[in-house]
Amino acid sequence: MMDIAAHHMSERKNQYGQAIGPSIPDWSERRRPQRNVIVGRYCRVEPVDVERHAADLFSAYMEAPDSRDWTYLFTERPKSPEQFRIYLEKLAASQDPLHFAFVDTGTGRAVGTAALMRMDPVHGVIEVGNIIFSPRMKRTRVATEAMYQLMCLVFDELGYRRYEWKCDSLNAPSRAAADRYGFTYEGLFRNAVVYKGRSRDTAWFSIIAEEWPRIRTAFQSWLDPHNFESSGRQRRSLRAIRSAER
Repeated sequence: MMDIAAHHMSERKNQYGQAIGPSIPDWSERRRPQRNVIVGRYCRVEPVDVERHAADLFSAYMEAPDSRDWTYLFTERPKSPEQFRIYLEKLAASQDPLHFAFVDTGTGRAVGTAALMRMDPVHGVIEVGNIIFSPRMKRTRVATEAMYQLMCLVFDELGYRRYEWKCDSLNAPSRAAADRYGFTYEGLFRNAVVYKGRSRDTAWFSIIAEEWPRIRTAFQSWLDPHNFESSGRQRRSLRAIRSAER
């Protein structure tokens, strides 16, 4: 894990001899993400729309044999198409979190969702969360490109400084995903949340703007079609590519 203290190694001093942070003379408040479509090679990111996405998403989520993918979410998996439409209507109406659907460009069907949330344009901080990948999306190029596309939006288009990932500290798959995507673990917030009648310690992760160029290059290399054999098997993992580029 990166030494977080190293981020502030070259400290400046003010007139009183006190250590102060780096100067950002041209900083200004950033724009909020909008309901725009992002088109990639494998994934199209679209604002959640009930009429466009409800049937595909419900079908995709129900391919899972049980509801374990929803254990660490604040809601349970809707059990019927009618319940799912009500659930998706709430997502579509929300401004923060701002929910997006991930559409597989090969099939044209929505296969998962995630949200940009806890937006802080004044300080350039935003979180990705409420991530639900259906079985059709897990361990695919669609999933990785979806995360890459949101990062490009946040860092390259909107100019944010910090991109956060938070999860229940017991959510091992989420922690592993954060590590794979290049997030740095920052620590544990104890007794941070009460949900579903239980206590949650929250694990915090982030990517900051200074790290993004290297992480972006690794994503691009991994997503390149030449990184995959004819069977679809990856030639190099995302972690391996990122490590080689240090």
